[in-house]
Amino acid sequence: MTEPDWVRHAIWWHVYPLGAVGAFPGEPPGPDEHRLGRLVAWLDHVVALGASGILLGPVFASTTHGYDTVDHLRIDPRLGDVGDFDTLVAEAHGRGLKVLLDGVFNHVGRDSAIARRSVDAIEGRSDDEVWLLRDEDGGFVGFEGHGALVTLDHGHPGVVGYVVRVMTHWLGRGADGWRLDAAYAVPTSFWAQVLPRVRAEHPEAWFVAEVIHGDYPAFVQESTVDSVTQYELWKAVWSSISDANLWELAWSLTRHDEFLESFAPQTFVGNHDTTRIASTIEDPRHRAHAVVVLLTVGGTPTVYAGDELGFTGVKEEREGGDDAVRPELDVGGPGTAENPVLQLHQELIGLRRRHAWLHRARTTQVTLTNTTFVYEVRDGDDALLVALNLDDAPLARPAGEVLASDDDTRGRSDVAPHGWAVVAP
Repeated sequence: MTEPDWVRHAIWWHVYPLGAVGAFPGEPPGPDEHRLGRLVAWLDHVVALGASGILLGPVFASTTHGYDTVDHLRIDPRLGDVGDFDTLVAEAHGRGLKVLLDGVFNHVGRDSAIARRSVDAIEGRSDDEVWLLRDEDGGFVGFEGHGALVTLDHGHPGVVGYVVRVMTHWLGRGADGWRLDAAYAVPTSFWAQVLPRVRAEHPEAWFVAEVIHGDYPAFVQESTVDSVTQYELWKAVWSSISDANLWELAWSLTRHDEFLESFAPQTFVGNHDTTRIASTIEDPRHRAHAVVVLLTVGGTPTVYAGDELGFTGVKEEREGGDDAVRPELDVGGPGTAENPVLQLHQELIGLRRRHAWLHRARTTQVTLTNTTFVYEVRDGDDALLVALNLDDAPLARPAGEVLASDDDTRGRSDVAPHGWAVVAP
């Protein structure tokens, strides 16, 4: 593994800045926008949550939703300017929080300078090089059917050098790593050229690739990224709990253990592209189980902003269909009202931070039925037992000291119906 040592302690709070500060797609910037600074008010909440870093969605100049970048070296004017970015990074670092940026390097917006220069070069108006892929008809290759997103030519040395320059520029301004958007669509050989050059200047940087399907270990090895997004486990968590079929979760954890042999995946139960976990798992008695799994199995956990407060929201396959899962956050932070969902996250994140060895822990099935699952997580001599109970009947609790549980489990010898417990054997 190439990941820096600090990552074993990392727990990310993932926020989509454009939505969070009310800078919605298509909205032109005001004359003096500095809305990125609104996220500073949420940093104390991140610390109180127990997270150790913030994963920022796109903050670079774009036309609409942030993933149609027009200038990787400029902050989106709807958010503010580079001074606002510097302030956010400084405020985060001052609280001991790392900062991860979201880099869109598979494609750019059709209105980007790269696209304009490529058009001028094709039409003979300049001597610039064409940095975009072209189809059989001479047009630019779009990304997954989106005509406004045009694909970079990752075989062009100019593109390689450009991405190196962008990454090192923002790492030099204080970022601690990169999430590589749509990395699955980019040749692994491209990342293998870029990342060693970036690490040569910033050896403590961490790189996680968005990969949805496929051979995760092979992608990591060939690309030289540190981690990939664990969509297999994400799907198994919510569907096994919703369908009362914990066999699916158990099977997925065997796969997860195989990945941990070579890298620590980025784990999550929600992100900016998925329906909120509180909407996916309809039975409110069972939502806590997803958080328990997230924070007790190996990997690098990520909490999507608002999930820790019980936000709901359904992603829809239509224009604007992401808006419900990318809402504006309250100005000034979440307030001080008691929130049982937040308390659950704080308890489990606290347990995770006290047991940093969980980052590379493997799981072993102890008992399993459709609705009950007891598994051991272990790394060397360190071990915990986790009991999940979706059933209407109590489940015999593993012997040992209860480190965390649902309220009904405290002081009992069993795990209450629809309850859970984490035990030190």
